[in-house]
Amino acid sequence: MRIEEIKENKKQYLDLLLIADEQEDMIDRYLEKGDMFALFDEEVQGVCVVTLEGTTCEIKNIAVAESARGKGYGRKMIEFVKANYKGKCHTLLVGTGESPLTVPFYQRCGFVLSHRIENFFTDNYDHPIYEAGVLLKDMVYLKMDI
Repeated sequence: MRIEEIKENKKQYLDLLLIADEQEDMIDRYLEKGDMFALFDEEVQGVCVVTLEGTTCEIKNIAVAESARGKGYGRKMIEFVKANYKGKCHTLLVGTGESPLTVPFYQRCGFVLSHRIENFFTDNYDHPIYEAGVLLKDMVYLKMDI
């Protein structure tokens, strides 16, 4: 297993990016300004995009291929991001929908609830987004010190 920074042709991983963010024009808002990493275990298993906002780093997109879930790849990506940005920022943020799948995952990785942006998904996406049968409305932010 290895994690590599992707500096060019980031859109070649669009199929994975769309797992975590269902609307391409929303991905376009952060893809080129963010640092992108891909996790390979023979072939690509996951991707992550991180932006640096002053002393805060934000995971804008993190996704693992459906066939590769449950193997620890998401956690490995988060551990990599923490190590890679230690000393560059003090806080690591991640925003997600209030889903029974994603919020507990981030909490198991050491994130704690920070704040929320009400109606983020309903105001910014052109279609309703559901995860695990839950309509996503608010963006829930979680944070950790690094």
